[in-house]
Amino acid sequence: MFKASTQKGLAQQGLAQKGLAQKSSAQKTLVDKKNGAWLEKKNISQTLVTVIAVIICFISLFCALSFGAADISFADVWHSVWPNDTDKDVGFIQRIIWELRMPRAILALLAGSGLAISGLILQTVTRNPLADPYLFGISSGASLGVVILIAFTGGIFTVMTPVAAFAGSLVAMLMLMLIAGRRQSQQVESMLLAGVALSFLFSSFTSLLLYHTDPQAVTAVLFWTMGSFSRAQWHNLLFPTVVISACIIFMLAYRRQLNAMLLGDESATTLGIKVNRFRIIMLLLSSLITATLVSMCGGIGFVGLMIPHIVRFFISQGTVFGILLTALVGGIFMIWVDILSRTILVNQELPVGVITAATGSLFFLTLLYFRKNRPS
Repeated sequence: MFKASTQKGLAQQGLAQKGLAQKSSAQKTLVDKKNGAWLEKKNISQTLVTVIAVIICFISLFCALSFGAADISFADVWHSVWPNDTDKDVGFIQRIIWELRMPRAILALLAGSGLAISGLILQTVTRNPLADPYLFGISSGASLGVVILIAFTGGIFTVMTPVAAFAGSLVAMLMLMLIAGRRQSQQVESMLLAGVALSFLFSSFTSLLLYHTDPQAVTAVLFWTMGSFSRAQWHNLLFPTVVISACIIFMLAYRRQLNAMLLGDESATTLGIKVNRFRIIMLLLSSLITATLVSMCGGIGFVGLMIPHIVRFFISQGTVFGILLTALVGGIFMIWVDILSRTILVNQELPVGVITAATGSLFFLTLLYFRKNRPS
């Protein structure tokens, strides 16, 4: 009797100590976030910053409608978007804006927002600041699915292209889960290693298939794999809009669980979160976003890696405003990348992935330099 009572008392004491340590760890994490968020240290309103970001987003969209191979004045863009009876005839310009540039600008906004949110999800659930939607082989799997479709059917970007991309990304995600296993202590590290290995594996199969494919198809596929918004059309925008909007709403609803994941698997488990199941759900969510965007605009890297870092410097990532700003900054960044891709070369379009890769490389070299020279 006395032995059982003693064991019960020791167990309660251990739980109390564990709860105290967990509370201390959570408080420390919150303090670290506050110290690291520039806006919070300066006491600048997060609502005001979000409103400013929305305004910048609309201005960027307006600029995307003006800049291009055929420069259109801001006045003509205004008259084309909001026409009235007294305006001059801008029929040809109106067709350029509404049929070509407007869908492309919206797709760029969706792609930037989706990739930034996808990167934020991966960096949170894996607790790895270098996690990226393409690190886990999802993009390579989607690209392989499209190349297989082209190799066996001969069609280039048909109605079945999104289906093939989804199938390839699903296979990549299933293989990732099987290789990573179910051991909680090693799952994060296994996912990172397995993702890199699968990415190279799928890329090698893609190169092999392209080697035996029609040269004309190879040119189109290679340009698509480097990222392009040239296939943007109004009827193709509904599905990515629904997917990305739903994923952002889901993240906002489960932001507390995401914050708990930053404390570690053990702490999140003590808070009542089923870590493995929640991590798998979030990985599927990230793969859904990535596969949707890959099927539309090909492979675009570094956005999901870079944007969460930039936003995290100014505002805590676990807040409502942090998630919304991540999506907005990603969309704004991608709009201006698309503008550069259409204007940097005369009568040519540069692949979007080339610009994002160059920008991302410079960003992380700069980040590494400042961290190396930061006083301890």
